[in-house]
Amino acid sequence: MSAKLMMKQVTHTYGDGDGARTILNHLDLTVNDSEFVAVLGPSGTGKSTFLSAAGALLTPTSGEIYIDGEPLGNKDKSALTELRLQKIGFMFQSAQLLPYLKVEEQLLYVAKLAKLSTKEAKERSAYLLKRLGIWERRNHYPEKLSGGEKQRVAIARAWMNKPAVLFADEPTASLDFSRGKEVVQMIADEVKNEGKAAVMVTHDERMLEWCDRVYHLQDGVLVEQ
Repeated sequence: MSAKLMMKQVTHTYGDGDGARTILNHLDLTVNDSEFVAVLGPSGTGKSTFLSAAGALLTPTSGEIYIDGEPLGNKDKSALTELRLQKIGFMFQSAQLLPYLKVEEQLLYVAKLAKLSTKEAKERSAYLLKRLGIWERRNHYPEKLSGGEKQRVAIARAWMNKPAVLFADEPTASLDFSRGKEVVQMIADEVKNEGKAAVMVTHDERMLEWCDRVYHLQDGVLVEQ
């Protein structure tokens, strides 16, 4: 097994002096290929900071982060942007689809940014949309989709660039239980099918049965459940 995500002694502090607040405190985490990990914690515990650091959106105060074996600490802004395009997929609470693009166009736009060939992009988008049961909706705009369909498109888009790691931030928050369960099962299936890794931040403990490991974020560190 190879580590798709490795966080070593990652610390992040906001402010300085007496007003400093440590959000992540020498945090460690390793997620290997084909692993789906959940991180729990009430609001205000630093889940967003954790996800931003792990996903190369925030440079931590100290510590090392590796994505697919590549250290993030020695990369400049443009190199980090390129790494996100090639190695990282993101899913958010709301699907955050572009309203002026049809379903298939959402995926092809990501493929273009990730520099996939036109042929590969078309094949990849068709494969994902069929797997996730939304192929027949490929020519619809987001406004014509249900909440569950939008999140399916968001999953397909997040996997489009064949990322080493998918980060999902409360992906079921806007869905009812049955739709949410479908979404989490689909993430779990793709993790196994593609030999990738996924990290889901959630507060919904009903979604944990599809995860390989569950952590609580407490006092800036991850405690395995």
